[in-house]
Amino acid sequence: MIVFVKLLLAHLIGDFILQPTSWVIDKETNKYCSIYLYLHTFLHFILAWVLVGKLEFVWFATGLAVSHGFIDFLKLNFQTSETKRIWFSVDQILHFLVIVAITLIYSNNQIDLKFFGNQFWIVFTGFILLTKPTSIIIKNIISIWTPESKTDDDSLQNAGNYIGILERLFVFCFILMGHFDAIGFLLAAKSIFRFGDLKEAKDRKLTEYVLIGTLLSFGIALLIGLLVKISIGFSF
Repeated sequence: MIVFVKLLLAHLIGDFILQPTSWVIDKETNKYCSIYLYLHTFLHFILAWVLVGKLEFVWFATGLAVSHGFIDFLKLNFQTSETKRIWFSVDQILHFLVIVAITLIYSNNQIDLKFFGNQFWIVFTGFILLTKPTSIIIKNIISIWTPESKTDDDSLQNAGNYIGILERLFVFCFILMGHFDAIGFLLAAKSIFRFGDLKEAKDRKLTEYVLIGTLLSFGIALLIGLLVKISIGFSF
């Protein structure tokens, strides 16, 4: 486990702390011709080897660094200005998977499939249900009350949808951890932030529309959280 932590630390230092913006710009401009791509790769080799602190890890550090450079090479060559955000996520996920693989190989361990037992699938299903499926369910329920004056010209694109998903996942986690009091603070915090918008709108229908959506969101999250907690045998 400590090898994984050290390799993750090496990745964080190499990818975020010791990589100046000028390096990133040069790599995006010159791609595989950029000297900083290879310097960045070598830096990951040094960090991984030094932090693990074992002489025999040199070959694993080499494999880790080479794979890191290759993943960065793919990202630089295939990403566009429109897909840059997506490629950043893919890049980090691939680096994480490589770190996991190197850790397992070096430690001579195998993935314990017992982790993916009944409890995992119950929690995971509840987690997925509270994301986009619940957003669609709520949207369909309250669509008959959508006020004509509902305009969000100054808001971020799909911000309300993402806020709803995050608040439901927070409620879900709070229930599984037994921190029901935190749900009240979360609901109060959202009410405070929304109060100003609703006050300025001076639209009773919009206020009722937002209130119904919020209560539905929290209510479904509470229901799913409680059902999952009961299903996996947690004690209240």
